[in-house]
Amino acid sequence: MNFKAQAKQNQLLERISTQHLVVGIDIAQQSHVARAVNFRGITLGTPLHFSNNDAGFNQLLQWMKDLQETHQLNDTIIGMEPNGHYWLSLAAWLSDRSLEVVLVNPHLVKKNKENRDNTPSKSDIKDALVIADMVKNGYYTIIKETSKVFLELRVLMVNRETIVHRLVSVKNHIHRWVDIVFPELRQVYKHLIGSGSLATLRLFPMPADLQKLTIRQVINGWRTVMKRHSGERRAGELLALAARSVGAKHAEKAFKLHIHQLLAEYDLAMEQLQVIEDEVATALARIPLAKPLLAMKGMSILSVAGILGEAGDLSGYAHGNALACRSQPS
Repeated sequence: MNFKAQAKQNQLLERISTQHLVVGIDIAQQSHVARAVNFRGITLGTPLHFSNNDAGFNQLLQWMKDLQETHQLNDTIIGMEPNGHYWLSLAAWLSDRSLEVVLVNPHLVKKNKENRDNTPSKSDIKDALVIADMVKNGYYTIIKETSKVFLELRVLMVNRETIVHRLVSVKNHIHRWVDIVFPELRQVYKHLIGSGSLATLRLFPMPADLQKLTIRQVINGWRTVMKRHSGERRAGELLALAARSVGAKHAEKAFKLHIHQLLAEYDLAMEQLQVIEDEVATALARIPLAKPLLAMKGMSILSVAGILGEAGDLSGYAHGNALACRSQPS
């Protein structure tokens, strides 16, 4: 089955009738701007500035109703850019009132800025009008209704991405700490974020701590936090390197506090990551389509969850290219 982008755009154009009030909204954090045109692109009414709250949303609703009455229109389609997360509340509020909300590609909005005044200048009022024009011309994407389980996957995967960023950051800080305080530790442990290295940093992070210990005391310490420890050879190597360490020898108390907090943050991120991934696996178990996807070579739980969380139910797409061309907000 062939997928033709032009045929799809024609379908979107045909949905705009002579009875449509076409509204474009430029989204911001605290206030938005709305402009309206008819199916031919003729500007209707004056720009509306409204707040990102219930009073502002009701102001928008009344503004659209007044324009419909004035120009004898009985349908409305509302376009906006999926920038950041600021559009989500307004889109949901309008959808709950049975108003059709569609999305326009921010990249195309930028490219279409010259259509109205032959200049690439930017303003909230102009952007809202550009968005309305794009919707009128069929350059928009219909928001697919997403069931609860797919929404859960999306939220979980966004949350996981945040935790992974934190985890990468804390790992980098641990590496930096070692480079400053105990650079010789890299000669003992190839991977600083491995169990042996982390156990050593928890128990005796400073070279001065190790200088007070024997091989047996180091091994006994490892046994309190690890089932399998590194053995006498590595303990001896660690003590020898600590004795001639060139790491920072001042502010010992502050450095110890720093590494303990970094390790606590690492532990928290790892625990949260495990909770998220368990929830992701549970959510996927409720989606019949997930099983055949997971059976495909190279597809992991997280990769399948990422696809379904962003795209939703794949059975709603007529062709694979429709999924590739889809402009879905994150």
